[in-house]
Amino acid sequence: MKTRKPTARDAARPRAPVAQGIRHGLARVLSKQGTCSRSEAARWIVEGRVSVDGRIVRDPEFPVVAGRAVIRVDGLASAAPERIYLMLNKPRGLVTTARDEQGRDTVYRCLDGAGLPWVAPVGRLDKASEGLLLFTNDPEWAARITEPSTGPDKTYHVQIDALPDNALLQGLTAGVGVDGEHLSARSVQVLRRGERHAWLEIVLEEGRNRQIRRLLAAFDVGVLRLVRVAVGPLALGDLGKGAWRMLELHEREALAPTTGR
Repeated sequence: MKTRKPTARDAARPRAPVAQGIRHGLARVLSKQGTCSRSEAARWIVEGRVSVDGRIVRDPEFPVVAGRAVIRVDGLASAAPERIYLMLNKPRGLVTTARDEQGRDTVYRCLDGAGLPWVAPVGRLDKASEGLLLFTNDPEWAARITEPSTGPDKTYHVQIDALPDNALLQGLTAGVGVDGEHLSARSVQVLRRGERHAWLEIVLEEGRNRQIRRLLAAFDVGVLRLVRVAVGPLALGDLGKGAWRMLELHEREALAPTTGR
C-alpha cells in the first residue's frame, strides 16, 4: 500500500461516506446509500417525489439522519439496493457522465437493457480515451478506489506522435508544473517504436483531469491514442470494446480491501 502524504488538494476532495447519527442533506443521503446519483436525487426531491417521516420534502439540502429517518420515493421505502461492482471496456467517443448537456452519447449506452440498478463511474475517462472503467453503487468502495494517497495505481498504454528519448522518459517521471499543478507519472516505459510514433506504458498514482495529455503536451508531445489497461491488479484483459462484466469478490477486495471485517 502506498504511503504518499496527502496534499492540500487531497484534503479538499469529498470522499467521506454518510455517517450514521449525523445530519446530512437529503439528496446526499439518497446518493450515498446507492439509490441514485446526487443530481437525480435533487430532481426527485424538487419534483415532490420524496418524503421524510411521512412529509413531502422539496429541499435537497433538508437535513436528515441517515438510518433513522423513514425516507420514501414515490411512496416506496428507500433502501440500499444490491451492491453492484462491474468493469467496462469504454469505447472512444463516449463521455463519462449520466447526462450530457450537448446530447453526446455517454458510457451508460453500454449498459442499456442490462436491468441494473443505478451505478456510477469510479473516476473518469475523457471522451477521446478508452479502456477500463469501473462502476458501482457502493460509495464507500468507490471512495477507497479514488483516494489519492492509498488507492490503486492506474496503468495506461499511450500512443504518441513522437519517438521518445531518455530525456523525455525522465522528464515525465520527474514531472512539470502545468496550470498550477505538479503533474508526473509514477513510471514510464517504451512498449514499442515505429518510424514516427511510439507506444508508452504510463502508470499514474492518481488520475487528475486529462493528466497524461496535459503532462505530455508540456513536452510538446501529442497523444494519438490513450487506453487504460489496468487499475491496480485488475487488468482489462480480453474484454471486448463496449462490453462489461461483474467483478469477482477477490477482484473487488484486491482493488479496495474491506477493512475491519
